[in-house]
Amino acid sequence: MNISRRRGTIAIFITLGVFLTGVAVTLNIGWIILNKRAVALAVLGVILFALLIAGVVLNTIFLVREIRRNERQNSFLNAVTHELKTPIASIRLYLETLQRRPTTEEQRQQFYNIMLSDSNRLLATVEQVLKAGELGQRERQLNRVAIDLEPMVADCIAITLQRHHLPPEAIVLEPVPGAVRLHTIGIPEDLRTAVLNLLDNAVKYSPKGVHVRCSLAITRYTWVTLRITDTGLGLAPNQIKRIFDRFYRVPGRDMVKIKGTGLGLFLVRNIARQHGGNATASSPGLGLGTTFTITLPLANPASLPPASPSLS
Repeated sequence: MNISRRRGTIAIFITLGVFLTGVAVTLNIGWIILNKRAVALAVLGVILFALLIAGVVLNTIFLVREIRRNERQNSFLNAVTHELKTPIASIRLYLETLQRRPTTEEQRQQFYNIMLSDSNRLLATVEQVLKAGELGQRERQLNRVAIDLEPMVADCIAITLQRHHLPPEAIVLEPVPGAVRLHTIGIPEDLRTAVLNLLDNAVKYSPKGVHVRCSLAITRYTWVTLRITDTGLGLAPNQIKRIFDRFYRVPGRDMVKIKGTGLGLFLVRNIARQHGGNATASSPGLGLGTTFTITLPLANPASLPPASPSLS
């Protein structure tokens, strides 16, 4: 209901802007025709008319953008509220069960595992929101070190498999061609956040089965590229650019409602750009999966320490 009302509001203001523009055009042309001899006044009228039209157009554009921004922020608040409330309610329920009813050791261990999973989900949501605030800082040069990307990606895959209770074959990291070690210079925790967000996104948007393939390779001699390909819901062409916007979430399809805050891919692109690279997406179409690509500068081998510790 709220979405339909917002769309109705947007349509009303666009129609009003077009109507006012048409009225202004009609009045200005009529005034010029009636005052053909007053050339100076006609020129002045054209200038004022142009300023008036520009003001109406800019006001309409600004208003529509504000309505859409408010809509995205409301969706974000609703999503964050749900992501925070759901695990808290779950943890509370199991704690009350443990407190009020006798349980076996097997049941207690099961409850503990569920509560631990819910607390990890809660912590991940909080960290995601905090990370989005941190990325508002333009310069983050501290703690930049050489990072071996292959063990870092492998560690992120292991975390994702455990978090979503998936078998090892669900997410596979292909061997690096030539068995070379691919390093980049950056902030380890930020790059881990970016990779984990992409993996979580691939899992969430694969409701009929998780089959994710990851690959690392050198491109154009001075760049290292991480590709994460899933076989999930895919993307429409008009969504490929928007998915990296703050608070934007791909609408659910086929009765599939995807949980999330709309910050994950926004963080991915901003982290990649702060490291001198970029993040992009491609998809053959709806239902045909999606490939996300992170491109980062390849570290100069001469600048690496003789035995760079791997990130695990």
